[in-house]
Amino acid sequence: MQLNLGQHMKMSQQMRLAPRMIQSMEILQLPVLALQERIEQELAENVCLEMRLDEPDAPGKLAEMESARDEAFETPITAKEMAGKDEANGEAAFERLLEISQDWPEDNYTSGSKPSSNRIDEAGDRAHDMIANITEKPQSLHDHLLDQFSYFTVPREIRDFGEFLIQNLDHHGRLQSPLNDLIQLYGRHVRLEDAQQALSLIQKLEPAGVGARDAKECLLLQLKEDTPFRDVLAVLITQHLEDLAQNRLPLIERKTGYSLNLIKEALKELQKLNPYPGAEFESRPNQTVSPDLYLEQDENGKYVVRLEDEYTPRLRISKRYIEMLRQGASDPTTREYIKRKVESAKWLIESIEQRHNTLKRVAQAIVDHQIEFLEKGPEFISPLKMQQIADIVKVHVTTVSRAVDDKWIQTPRGLFPLKRFFGGGTTTAEGEEVAWHIIRLKLKEIVDGENKDDPLSDDALVEELAKHGFNLARRTVTKYRKALNIPSSRQRRSY
Repeated sequence: MQLNLGQHMKMSQQMRLAPRMIQSMEILQLPVLALQERIEQELAENVCLEMRLDEPDAPGKLAEMESARDEAFETPITAKEMAGKDEANGEAAFERLLEISQDWPEDNYTSGSKPSSNRIDEAGDRAHDMIANITEKPQSLHDHLLDQFSYFTVPREIRDFGEFLIQNLDHHGRLQSPLNDLIQLYGRHVRLEDAQQALSLIQKLEPAGVGARDAKECLLLQLKEDTPFRDVLAVLITQHLEDLAQNRLPLIERKTGYSLNLIKEALKELQKLNPYPGAEFESRPNQTVSPDLYLEQDENGKYVVRLEDEYTPRLRISKRYIEMLRQGASDPTTREYIKRKVESAKWLIESIEQRHNTLKRVAQAIVDHQIEFLEKGPEFISPLKMQQIADIVKVHVTTVSRAVDDKWIQTPRGLFPLKRFFGGGTTTAEGEEVAWHIIRLKLKEIVDGENKDDPLSDDALVEELAKHGFNLARRTVTKYRKALNIPSSRQRRSY
C-alpha cells in the first residue's frame, strides 16, 4: 500500500443554517405559553430589550407588533455616532452600562408609564384570588396508609417493618417484590413471622386490596363475608381470571359446573372490585391548554383566524441604549456589547413577527380547507396533508409542521389541536375522497349496532364497510378496531 501526500481541490454543496434562521424556526415551533417564557428569559438576559407598557393590551392585533418593530428602529444610528464622541470616556460609559440598574430608576429606563394605584390594587386582588383558589395538595396513598397503621397496637419491630412495607408499595398499592426479598432489603433483623403479621395488618387497611402482590390477591382481599356470590367469585378469581378476560364463559361453565346465569351474576359483582386500589390517590397535574389562535366569523360569514397574543408582550429596543451610543459610549468594548445586544433584540422581534405571519397564514389555509368540518361536524373532515398547505402558503412542508406543532385553535365547535385537521384518506367506490377518521367513526357505529349475541368478525366488518362504499383490507379493519379499543368478536359476545 503506497501513501502519497498532495493537494486536491474538491467542490461540494452543503446547507448550513444561520443562527438567525435557527432562532426563527425555534420561535415558530413554540406554543403561546412557551413563547411567553422565552420572551421573559430574553428580557432578563438582554438589557437592550424591553416591553412596551405605554398602551393598553389589545390582543390579536398583528399591526401592533409591526408598529413596535418600526418604532424600535425608527431612528438609525450612523457609523460616526456608533464610533462614539470621546474615546477617553469609554471606560466610564462601560461602567455605567454594567451598573445601569443602580444608576437609573426603574421609571427612567422602562418604555411605559408607571401603573396607577387602581391598577396596582387590581393586580393585587387578582394575585390574592389566584392564591386562594389554589387547590390543596391531596393526601398521598402512603400517608393515608401510615395514618391508619399508626392506630394498631403492635410491638415496635412490627410497626417499623410495616411502615417500611408501606413505603415500598407502588402507586397502585401493590408490593412489587416478594416478602423475603423485602426482609433482606430492610437492613435490620426481623423475623419472618413478624414480617407476615405486618403485611397482614396492611392488607386490612383501606382502600381494600392494598398490600397485595398480584392482581388475584388484590381482588381476593376485597371479598367480604357479605359479598354476593363470594365463594363463586373466589373460584373465578383464583382459577379463571384469564378466561373471564377473554369472555370464555362456556368454557368456565364446563370446568366449574356453574350455570351460565350464575357466572354472569358473579361477573357483575366482580366488575365492582378495583384491581388498582391506589389509583384514586394518584395526583396528576391538570394539563392547561391555551389556544394560540381563535376562529371567528366576520360580517360576511367567512371564517377568519385571529392570533392570540395576550400572553405575548410587545417588545422594542430600549431607546436609552441607543442614546448611550450616540452621546458617549465610546469604548470599543461597550459599543460592541451594546451592538450585539441590539442585534439580538432585533432578531427576536423579527422572529416573533415572522412567527405571527406564518402561523396565521398556515391556520387560515387549514380553516379554508376544512369548512365542512366547522359547519357540519367532525364526521365531515376532509383528507388533508401538510404538503397541500405548504403549497398554498408557499413555504416548505417542515415549516408547516413546525407551525402546527403543539398549537391549538379555539373554534365554534370547540378547542382543537391544529394537527387534528390533518390526516390521510381513501377513495370510496363512488370516487369520493374520505378521511380515515370518518371510516373509524363508521366502524364504531357498525360495532355499536351489531347483534351482541352474534357479533361481527373482522371479515364481516370488512363486508359491512364495503356496503357503505369503504373498500378496506381486513388487516386495516383490524388495526382500526384495535386503535379504537374495540375487543374481538369473541370478547364482544353476550351469553
